[in-house]
Amino acid sequence: MTNNDIFKKLRVALKFKDDDIVAILTLVDFKISKSELGAFFRKEEHPNYMECGDQVLRNFLNGLVIHLRGTKENPKNPGEVLSGISNIPDKSSKKPNVREDFKTKQLKKVDMALSPVKYKNKKKS
Repeated sequence: MTNNDIFKKLRVALKFKDDDIVAILTLVDFKISKSELGAFFRKEEHPNYMECGDQVLRNFLNGLVIHLRGTKENPKNPGEVLSGISNIPDKSSKKPNVREDFKTKQLKKVDMALSPVKYKNKKKS
């Protein structure tokens, strides 16, 4: 597994955008542009593909630690930071699973102010 694969998997798992990654890298005073960052996430066959070096991945991981834990002077709770990222529904905010039947839904959509249509060309049997 290459550094590019690790970087891609972390990006997807943490749902980071390019701006987020650039901001995390600036926490450790490592400047990188979005275009350079995009080159790491391309396929190997692409002409603009770039190999992610150890230094870039190391700085990203160090910045990620600061992003999640904070510094000694200003510590953070990683659970609170990640709570904005995760899609796991909170059990306390779960709504009861009450489902309306199809006919009830359709009747809500009907405009009762309109009178029923009488068809002129209806075949008489």
